[in-house]
Amino acid sequence: MAEGRGSGRQLVLMGSVAVGVFVADQLSKSWAVERLSDGRTIHLIGSLRFNLAFNSGAAFSRGTGFGPVIAVLAVVLVAALLWTGRSATSKVSAAAVGLIVGGALGNLSDRLLREGPGGFLGGAVVDFVVLQWWPIFNVTDSAVVVGGILLVLSAGFGGRDRETDVDDVEETDEVGARDGTGGAADLSGSVTVDGEAGDGR
Repeated sequence: MAEGRGSGRQLVLMGSVAVGVFVADQLSKSWAVERLSDGRTIHLIGSLRFNLAFNSGAAFSRGTGFGPVIAVLAVVLVAALLWTGRSATSKVSAAAVGLIVGGALGNLSDRLLREGPGGFLGGAVVDFVVLQWWPIFNVTDSAVVVGGILLVLSAGFGGRDRETDVDDVEETDEVGARDGTGGAADLSGSVTVDGEAGDGR
């Protein structure tokens, strides 16, 4: 029962993170299209700036022309993550899956609903974050990368935690077994003493 409640909480966390990423992505893209469509560049800090671009390829403006293929792969990825995410064993892994799913859905919605080269899933993804030393990207690209890193880290540390739990259980069983034997010996001894005392009376 407790395990079921834990799994339910992980699913709620995963869904909440995915929805949050999707909403943040769509709001930021709508802002970028509205404010930067005239070619304006907004300079922020250091090399960071906002400049609108439309990407018909993969994340970080790579793979131009392969948008439909990438979109289909994104659908498969989302389905696989939603299926495996049901068994998320920690808050970190659940949040990581949510980041990736929300990010994939954000860019997928662009390919479905925005203008682009045309054809099936041929819409262009809105990118606007420019570092000048890294390909242009958007909120969902960042979410997918961070989610992927967290998923790998949670898998590694999760495996260590499970090994530690098994060792603790085995050690507890051994201690319990020794205590049980000792307790039996003490109980037997007390019965013998009581018997001898009774004979003496």
